[in-house]
Amino acid sequence: MKKEELYDIQDYPEDEDDLAGDSVEGTRYEHFRFVADKGQSLLRIDKFLADRIEGISRNRIQQAAEAQCILVNGVAVKSNYRVKPLDVVTIVMDRPRRELVILPEEIPLDIVYEDEDLMVINKPPGMVVHPGHGNYTGTLVNAIAYHLKYEHGMEMTDPRLGLVHRIDKDTSGLLLVAKTPEAKTDLSAQFFHKTTKRRYIALVWGNVANEEGTVTGNIGRDPKDRMLMRVFPDGEQGKPAVTHYKVLERFGYVTLVQCELETGRTHQIRIHMKQIGHTLFNDERYGGNEVLRGTHFAKYKQFVYNCFALCPRQCLHAQTLGFVHPRTGKEMFFESDIPKDMQEVIDRWRTYTAARESGEQ
Repeated sequence: MKKEELYDIQDYPEDEDDLAGDSVEGTRYEHFRFVADKGQSLLRIDKFLADRIEGISRNRIQQAAEAQCILVNGVAVKSNYRVKPLDVVTIVMDRPRRELVILPEEIPLDIVYEDEDLMVINKPPGMVVHPGHGNYTGTLVNAIAYHLKYEHGMEMTDPRLGLVHRIDKDTSGLLLVAKTPEAKTDLSAQFFHKTTKRRYIALVWGNVANEEGTVTGNIGRDPKDRMLMRVFPDGEQGKPAVTHYKVLERFGYVTLVQCELETGRTHQIRIHMKQIGHTLFNDERYGGNEVLRGTHFAKYKQFVYNCFALCPRQCLHAQTLGFVHPRTGKEMFFESDIPKDMQEVIDRWRTYTAARESGEQ
């Protein structure tokens, strides 16, 4: 078993993409099985697996154990479990094992920057980043495969071709793509060590009390609904996550904020803002597609529903991206304009608030 085969056992490090739709809820599929010898001495399971998986780190195995993807005799174990003679050690995932071939597709890409090592892409809302359950074509990775089909050194069967981080399907904005294995290793390390700069623009429900603040809390999948993420008490489960926010503009019933990621967990901004009582505007998965603040007047409700129709997704945009170039060592920084659908909603709220303050509403 090669280390690449273990990448999908838990959420890809430092990412924001939604993996919840990759499987039938609750179903687990066995991918690998090892049976301990009769003479097996007591040995930590992370060491046991590291000895049997080519090139894999014990840290990666420990992450898999945290995600409850390592079973012994059918029961999930922690990374400090000691393997005994005849133990059956299995690795399970949320989807069946299959060979995924990336089909290059001629899909237009909004390339902000490109050189021989990397490119920065401005992803439109509604575009799935990489192939998964129900989305094996039409993804950003399919488009990247077409764009790089004559490049040397890229593995076209890699379902995360060149990606070093991700954003949700319905989130717009900047994505960094490596064009060589060397660049991918370097850039992935920058994300892992939290040295990249990522700022998002979000429209959230409610009037955020403080001008700026920090939200912390471990983020993991909700055990009752794997389609959702949730915040857990420190040390209980999930992975540590930190989001810094700053108010940009207030509209009374909603607030425009800038969020800077210190970590990059799945749905981090969406779940952290919900945690402090400010669900993202029109975030259907987390209840933001209801009228959560404001009046009970029919005219106001219709105004909100019209905004939902203008931007039929969570109002979240990956606006800025900064990193160090893997070859030159130069600091690079990119910024993306707020897309039309989200900007129209912001403009509507700005007009509504001005009219309300002047007594016209």
